[in-house]
Formats: sequence, structure tokens, C-alpha cells
Amino acid sequence: MQTAFVFGHKKPDTDSVCASISLSYLKNALGMNTQPRVLGNINNETKFVLNYFGVNEPTYLNDVKVQIRNMNYNKKAILNQDVSIEEAFRKLHDLNVTGIPLIDDKRKLVGYVNLKEIAKFLIEGKVTRLNTSYDNILKVLDAKEILRFDEEINGTIMAATYKVNSFTEKINLENKHILIVGDRYQILEHAINKKVKMIILVGNNILSDELVSLATANKVNVISTPFYSYKTSNKIRLANYIKSVEINKNPIKFSLTDYRNDFLDTTNKYGHTNYPVVKKNDECVGMVRLIDANDYEKKQVILVDHNQSAQSVDGLEEAEILEIVDHHNLGTIGTNTPINFRAMPVGCTCTLIYKLFKESYVMIPKHIAGLMLGAILSDTLLFKSPTTTELDKQVAEKLALIADVDIEKFGMAMFKAGSSVKGMTCDQIFNQDFKTFKVNDSNIGISQVMTMDFEEIEKDKDKFIAILNNLTENLGYSVSLLFVTDIIKNGSYMFYNEKAESIVSEAYEIDKINQGVYIDGMVSRKKQMLPSLLDYLERKGN
Repeated sequence: MQTAFVFGHKKPDTDSVCASISLSYLKNALGMNTQPRVLGNINNETKFVLNYFGVNEPTYLNDVKVQIRNMNYNKKAILNQDVSIEEAFRKLHDLNVTGIPLIDDKRKLVGYVNLKEIAKFLIEGKVTRLNTSYDNILKVLDAKEILRFDEEINGTIMAATYKVNSFTEKINLENKHILIVGDRYQILEHAINKKVKMIILVGNNILSDELVSLATANKVNVISTPFYSYKTSNKIRLANYIKSVEINKNPIKFSLTDYRNDFLDTTNKYGHTNYPVVKKNDECVGMVRLIDANDYEKKQVILVDHNQSAQSVDGLEEAEILEIVDHHNLGTIGTNTPINFRAMPVGCTCTLIYKLFKESYVMIPKHIAGLMLGAILSDTLLFKSPTTTELDKQVAEKLALIADVDIEKFGMAMFKAGSSVKGMTCDQIFNQDFKTFKVNDSNIGISQVMTMDFEEIEKDKDKFIAILNNLTENLGYSVSLLFVTDIIKNGSYMFYNEKAESIVSEAYEIDKINQGVYIDGMVSRKKQMLPSLLDYLERKGN
């Protein structure tokens, strides 16, 4: 069963992380195979919640693009470099491919060979040269073993076609020779005395006991083939190691983690159709063909706490979205087939997930209840946010009983742990909860920071304003904002890019606008910060 990844948005907050873990738990209890993931670094508040209930941080997910591992590459298209040319050709024929990766005994990639190189070797190579194993010769010649002293046979092929006297007088036999011969006692005796490397008896001939004893004493390898001299002479070269062919020792290769799109770009650039596939340690696991690019398995994903492409994982368009559970306005994500889409105007995704647990009659364990409670308290700002519903409060109370915690004490401890910005850079503070929203042909960006120590932010306000200006001047944003929310005062301080001062002033109805202006009651990005700006831009036609 394929593993489906459950994850929230790119700027993971407590709701997106805890919702991913909780929904993954529910799906697995219902028989699915899922794993929670995060798309970025988690903040201190979320770390506090996870540590409080003894839950490990989910693994980081970089993207869901189709990789070579997801393509139906040919896992059988591998050949040991020590097989014979004949066996290699049969493998190519059986797999209906024109080339194949070669490996050593440890499955390491050593090269790539194709039919063109094999044909060139057989036509232009040295006709009399043989470099192979004893077993390869047995297989190619359908022979039987008579005497074996060497596993490797390396030498020069020779056929005993002369008359006896001419052969013994004119041919200087040596240990490197591999002799093809029939039932010719004197030539056999002469060859054995010269200690040739191997004798290949044709026509199923065998040695006499006397010659067997002599060959044994001289350590001469002997086999017997049913083929006669002509066929034996023609086939023997096919017993050569396939590595004897002029192979490509440094072929273009792909790892299992390489992307399908990069594979297509490479094939377009070089024009090859077959490529070895390797693991990180260069262990070859098969071969991928251009035709395989159309046969692949999409990664399966379940989205929580978002439904906008800009906020989601890279490569989402290449994945199969199984389900979305969210509490935001409808975004830009589309699917090719109908999916389960659960959305409600509640303060937190985990409130929705609690309902899914109840609908599925799955018991909520203590640690999952704790995570879901932490998410609800975080997203509703301890029920002070205007996004809070009665359902959020009811669910939080039930979860608190299961998790055995006091809502007020746990919530304040959580916010205290998450509100400190000491030791963080301005970029880290700004980006920990920054979201992009598409408005017609432009983007607006809103970052929200929760802190009980506004002074820590204010002392670096020039740096934060510079970040906001850079977004609009160099990165294509029309408006960029930073809201510093004080959950105790129940309001936010606002910074903005300098060119948007008039827009911000009118959108939030602030007569005397200034950087760091405090807006009482402004705590929700979803229901207050974003809608006010969108309404203004729509009225002005921006």
C-alpha cells in the first residue's frame, strides 16, 4: 500500500503540525497508510506542545515531485559484467531493449553496453581472442565438463584443421592456446604435452583414459561439446565476457531520487533512450527508458490547514490529492478527480478533525487530544480571536479532559514558550509565519508574530521595514505587512512597506498611520487582517 503524506502549509504553525499528526493517526486507525510531514521549521510554540505530550516532530518534506523511484523503470534490466556475450544478447532480446547496464558482483554500476558495441566487437574484434570463464564456455557450447583446473580461461582460439604431421611440426602450441579438435589422438596427445590452456572436443568426443591421465598431470582443461568444428568455431567467441566489448564505462545515469522532469530534459538534450538507475552508493537497480516517463505513480497527499497552491508543497501539481481538511477560504488548488474536501468556518483545523474522529468512532488517545487542544488554543488565541466559535470552545473542553490539562494554565505556558523572539534574526522572526495571498495578478504578503515582548521587535523595526520594502520592490509583492500580535493586550502592532502607506491607512481606517501603529482587537489574519485589505483592493480595482 502506497504511503500518503499528510501536511500543512509551508510556514508550519501549531495547527498545521498538530492537525497533520492527528489526521494521520486517524487515517491509519481506519486502515490507510499515512505519515505526517512538515514543510518547514516548526516554531517554539509548536515544539512546546510536541514536547509536552511526548510526540516526535514530523519529518521534513521537500517536495512531492515525481521521481525516478515513482516511474515504472525496468528493474530486471541489469547484467553482471562477467556473463557471456551470448547471455547478454539473449537478455537484451528477452527484455526488448537495445542496451543494458553492467554491474560487478557487488551490484555496483561499471558501465553500459548496447547492441551496436556488441556487433562491432563480433565484426571488428580479434577473432581468435577468448577471455571468459570456464562456465561461460560450457553454457555457450552446451558442453559438459571433463577436466577443470581453471575458473578463468584467457587465451587464443585455434582449430586443429591441419594434417597431424603439419600440425605438430608447424604449429607452436603454448599454454595460452584453446584448441578445438575432434577424435585425433596424436594431436590431442601433442596438445596435452604442450600444456595448452583448454581442449574443446567437438561432436561429443571424449578422451581415452590414457589421455585423461596425461591431461590431469599437465592440468589441461577439457570439455566436450555436441557441436562440430564449424559451429563450435563460430559460437566460441560468444562465450567472451560481455565486459570484453568496448562498453561505456561512464554512462549518464539517474538516481532514484532524481526528478522525472530532469530525466525528460536530459533525454531531450542527449537523445539517448536508456539510462542506468542507481542508489546513492552507485548500486544499480535497473534501467529507465524514455517510454517509462509516461508510466509512473503519483505521490499521494492529504492537505490540512490550507488549500492554496502558493502555501503548499513544491510539486503539488504532480501529486494526487486525496483529501483536504481546512478552515480557511477556498483557494487555488484544483484536482482532476473528485476528492474528500472538508471545510468549516471554525477557528482551528483540529476542531474539524475532532469531528472526523467522532464520525469514524475512533477513540482519541491522550497525546493526540493534547496536540489537538494545543492547536485550538493557538489558532483561537485562547478563545480571544474573532475566528473562535462555540464549537471550538466545546471541543477544547472535551480534549482537555482527555489530555488531563487545565486549559488556561496550559495555554499560557504554551504562549509564553512560543512568544519569545530572543536569539532569532529578523528574517527568522518575519518568515516563521509569513503567508502569500494571490490577488488578481499580484501577491500580497502578511506575516504574523505572536509575542508578549513587543519591544524586542520594535528595536529592530528598521530591519523589518527593509524586509517589507524588499518584498514589494524586488520580489513582486504589491503590499507586504507585519503584524505583531500581543495576546495579552488582544491587539496587534502593524508594520508595512513604505509605498503602501496610503493603502494601509485606508484599508484599516487609520487616520494617523505610522510604522508600528497599534490596532486594538486586531488578532486574526484570516478574519481581520486579510479581509480588510482585500476589500479595499477590490473597491479600488487593484
